[in-house]
Amino acid sequence: MRRLQIVPYGTTFDFIGFRFITFGIAAFIALSSLFSIMTKGLNYGIDFRGGYIFEVKMPEAVDVSELREKLSNLHLGEVALQQFGADRDLLIKVERQEGNDSAQETAIQKVKETLGPNVDYRKVETVGPKVGGELVQNGIKAVGFALIAMLAYIAIRFEWQFAVCAILALAHDCIAILGLFSIFPLEFNETAIIAVLITAGYSINDTIVIFDRIRESLKKYKKLNLSEIINRSLNETLSRTTLTATTTLLALLALYFFGGKVISTFSLPIIVGIIIGSFSSICLAAPLLLYLHLKRSDVKEDKVGEAEVVG
Repeated sequence: MRRLQIVPYGTTFDFIGFRFITFGIAAFIALSSLFSIMTKGLNYGIDFRGGYIFEVKMPEAVDVSELREKLSNLHLGEVALQQFGADRDLLIKVERQEGNDSAQETAIQKVKETLGPNVDYRKVETVGPKVGGELVQNGIKAVGFALIAMLAYIAIRFEWQFAVCAILALAHDCIAILGLFSIFPLEFNETAIIAVLITAGYSINDTIVIFDRIRESLKKYKKLNLSEIINRSLNETLSRTTLTATTTLLALLALYFFGGKVISTFSLPIIVGIIIGSFSSICLAAPLLLYLHLKRSDVKEDKVGEAEVVG
């Protein structure tokens, strides 16, 4: 039985030869994202800006999509609605309104009128801006600690040069995803932080596979220079990288088109993150090794035939 191949084996793409073009693309993505973040900022959601949380039990099962549209037509800003537990249990989040306490009371009353009579309000809470600020800080810390942990792991498993290149690529990916939320702008909430961490995890997995092949090739091909080894390793892992990205994207695209509004909003940044992560692993992390004076003298020499070296 033949295995599925999107990219044929034995490719000889000159990734190193085109590194300045890919470096330029990566720099453009990162700088554009940073510029948008600094000028426009992020479109913070209810979790970060503050607002109101209603936990209710409806008198009967409702069409969530229809109710979400009715609440959105109230022009109260961002409104999030989801089912939890039984069909009649709903969690509703409404953005905090501009103005005094009267404006807040008016918004709450509009929501209650839209929900209708005989609704059991189990909980109505206020999420203040201070709590939102703490969530922003905690999210930044979560991403930062994740990057530090990955840096330590790669430095121990490989060498410090591999760790630096991997973290630079990861930083590029995280900045690009944040730029996505700023440029369009998409709502930046707790699920957005999850999307950033998922992108980082996927990207580092791809990068580790490529780095592992480069390390093996450094031991195996003593007569090839570093550029040739990196190119060879990238081509040898290209089929695996492309197949993994494609199958992951197929699942995410199904969620995006058929998963509903909430799932679509969550899956879109991950789709972009998978594409950017694959790009950075191939075109950024590996070529950067050329500039960090990767030592080959520390590698134990293995016996290899002349024909294998040439091939």
